[in-house]
Amino acid sequence: MKLVTYRRTVEDEARLGALAEGVVLDVERLGYGVGLELPNRMLDFIAAGPAAWEAVRRLIEEGLVGWAIDAVIPAANVTLLAPIPRPTKNVFGIGLNYVEHVEESARSLDTSIDLPKEPVIFSKPPTAVIGPNDPIRHNAALTQQLDWEVELAAIIGTTARSVSKENALDHVFGYSVMVDVSARDCRRAGQWIVSKGQDTFAPFGPVIVTADEIGDPQNLDLWLTINGEEKQRSNTKHMLFKVDHLVSDISSCMTLEPGDIIATGTPSGVGAGRDPQEFMWPGDVLECGVEKIGTLRHPVVKA
Repeated sequence: MKLVTYRRTVEDEARLGALAEGVVLDVERLGYGVGLELPNRMLDFIAAGPAAWEAVRRLIEEGLVGWAIDAVIPAANVTLLAPIPRPTKNVFGIGLNYVEHVEESARSLDTSIDLPKEPVIFSKPPTAVIGPNDPIRHNAALTQQLDWEVELAAIIGTTARSVSKENALDHVFGYSVMVDVSARDCRRAGQWIVSKGQDTFAPFGPVIVTADEIGDPQNLDLWLTINGEEKQRSNTKHMLFKVDHLVSDISSCMTLEPGDIIATGTPSGVGAGRDPQEFMWPGDVLECGVEKIGTLRHPVVKA
């Protein structure tokens, strides 16, 4: 399934939908049509567990005959928001998780040339999250080095506490796209949250694709352009620590709960790693995507 959070007008509440054949299917109203009580928020739906997920999957597969009329909305008539507009806790970010990015970071950002022996974990607060087409804010008083990082995001479906690598993917609900926007000149004594966690620094979406449709998360192309010029292109097979390792590692010290988000790291091609260095400025347009999931587009604006 491809799941979204959408709004029909600026006055409407955000609601949970599923994308199917050019339409958005309102999940709660789909349930009304067949006497099922289903959530209207992404976080509630994820927390409802596999029985609810399977029920919605069956309703979609039934086709138009089984859909309530008021549940079907042309996709062109809605605005997509971040799939989880307000995560319940900080996004887990993973640094230095592609070998070539480790090398370019060592050249330009004074990080170690040695490959990490365990995942490098930081966080981005919920207030950093924005949805498709929302502007990335460039605050010139804080940064002159606004950088880009395209990433695969893994969304937790069931509580994971000290899980093994072998069982870790069983706890993943689905996958999405996230941009780890970074103010390279805002690192403080080795701490990254000011660099990574400013408002609008976590573009997220446009959909969550459930894990069953993705299959192997370690064989997905990902890419990013600035003003139409390609800056990053790679494949998730080049991750140093795979998704199963990340889930297992984080869950060994912190309980992962339904709706938690792990941004799994970026490949090489970031602005700070270029010669000469390149950064984003008001008027720029960032576009990026991950295979099987979709594309994000964001203008950069003056804060």
